[in-house]
Amino acid sequence: MSRATLEERVAALERQVGDLLANHAAVGRVKDWRRTRGAFTGDDLMKQVFAEGRKVREAERKRAGRPNQKTRQAGS
Repeated sequence: MSRATLEERVAALERQVGDLLANHAAVGRVKDWRRTRGAFTGDDLMKQVFAEGRKVREAERKRAGRPNQKTRQAGS
């Protein structure tokens, strides 16, 4: 392997690594649902949303004839 060939190969690899790093930086952070975890902690509007959601689920359980999880006796 001649010195010129090795230098050309190293230069090509450096260009490829530079391109990869540039593309990686452009992509940025991947969107993930875990990024929003805790974003609404203590928010009064979200507390209302959660309370309304619980009411809907409880009404659906009553219509289905299923007992509420909190009132169910242990061992039944």
